[in-house]
Formats: sequence, structure tokens, C-alpha cells
Amino acid sequence: MKLRAIILFGLLSIFMLRPALADVLVLVHGYASNAETWELSGVNSALQSRGWQRGGIYALTPAGMQHIPGPATSAGKITYRINLPAEAPLLLQRDLLGDALYRIRQRHPDEKIVLAGHYAGGVVARLGLLGGNPYNVSALITIAAPHLGTTRAVQALDIVESKPFFCPGPGIDMLKTAFGGNGYNYLKYSRGVLIDLLPTTPGSLVFWMNQQPHPDIKYYAVIRQTPFAMGDELVPAWSQDMNNVPVLRGHAKVYTTTAGHSLNPGDGALLAEILATLG
Repeated sequence: MKLRAIILFGLLSIFMLRPALADVLVLVHGYASNAETWELSGVNSALQSRGWQRGGIYALTPAGMQHIPGPATSAGKITYRINLPAEAPLLLQRDLLGDALYRIRQRHPDEKIVLAGHYAGGVVARLGLLGGNPYNVSALITIAAPHLGTTRAVQALDIVESKPFFCPGPGIDMLKTAFGGNGYNYLKYSRGVLIDLLPTTPGSLVFWMNQQPHPDIKYYAVIRQTPFAMGDELVPAWSQDMNNVPVLRGHAKVYTTTAGHSLNPGDGALLAEILATLG
């Protein structure tokens, strides 16, 4: 009996000395945005009020994606924000996200990782799952993501590429910059990602990715539904629904929220609610 008690005490001591595992939520921002959107929108505050600690930011440096620590401890539920060059093509953003996920997985080798992406960040996050789910992600949550593209990308490219009859030459760029300012310049530098976000047609990035095998994980699509519109001001509702992706049809759980395209504190509450169902 004494020997059994010693063994039991030893096992309990080992268990108590092991650090508590932390569920990990990785937040991916969208186009024309950065990692601060999760703070400024109130999403992170809403998550923190429900037990999710701020784990910091992964940002691009000459040495790759590096961790800028937040106030979170080593135990409990942790969020990390990923800062990506939002004007870059989606495959480049996917690679940078992969670098960050590799480092997060090294930091949390046994924990459950959930990806959440807003707008184009939802598409980037889904791209990161392809190729056999290399970072062992447990679930994907997208918010107002254009899984089948958006006509807003067509309109933006028209602004960049159109050449009116009264100024058909290279001088049109000077004219557009003069009248459009930084907004026009950002569209011009974003040409690669805008092409990636065009409505799905054979040969497009979203068409290709929507035919690829996806991992057998949990998928959640948060769909924006504004009054008098089927979707929000940037992405139609049918494009936000992952069930319209051929290889995911019937696999995604849908949440519809009455809000505009931008993130808001309610998204933090909804994320926490979804995460609580994962167990």
C-alpha cells in the first residue's frame, strides 16, 4: 500500500507540474487592414472578457514572421494576431501566415489551433489549410470572406486599369493620382490581390482552391446580412457561405449577423461562442 501511495503521489506531482494546455486562436485580418483591426474593432476586448488572453502579434521582419509578445500567460486560452501585407497577392500572404503558424505550432505543440479570418483574411486562412493541413489546425472560422470572389474587385481593377479617351496614354496615372490620392495608389499597389479576389472563373485563384481537397476539420462561416442587400457592402452573402465551395458543400455551419462589413465587438462574442462549442 505504501509503494502504491508513493507511485500515485509521483504521478500526481508530474501531472500538476505540467503546464496547462492552451487553446489557441489565430486572427487573420483582411484587405486594406492590419492586425490592429482586431483591437480597434473591440473584438479582442470581447474575447478577453470571455477568457481569451492576448498573446501578441506575429509580424514580418527580415528574419521572417516574428512574435511580439502580449500580456498573456503560458496557460489558458490565447489569441495571436497575424500582421500581413494586405495589398500582396493571396499566395504570398498564405506563405507568411504559414511561417507564423509554424512558429505558433512550435510554441504550442500539443494545443488546439483555430484560425479565424475576416474578409480576404478568411480566404488566406483557408489557403493555409491546403496541402494536408500542415499545421494541424482544428477549425476555420471566416467572417464576411469572399470564398467565391467579389465584384468589388472588378470595380477596383476598372479604376486602376481604365484609360479614358481624353487621356489614353501613361499620363492617366498622374491624373488618377492627382484626383484619387492615396486611395488610388493603394488600389494600384493592390492589383495582385484584387485579381485573386475576382469572382470565381476557370483559371482564377479562388476557382482553383475551391476544387482542392480540404482537411476534415470544422468549418464556420459568419455571413453578413445588411438591410436591403443580400450580403454586405463588399461581399455578397452567397460568396461568404463556405457551403457554396464545391468541396465543402454541407460541411460548414453558418451564422448570419445583421451588420456591415467591418468587424465589431459582437464578432468577438460570436467567436467565443463558436469556440466554446469545439470542446
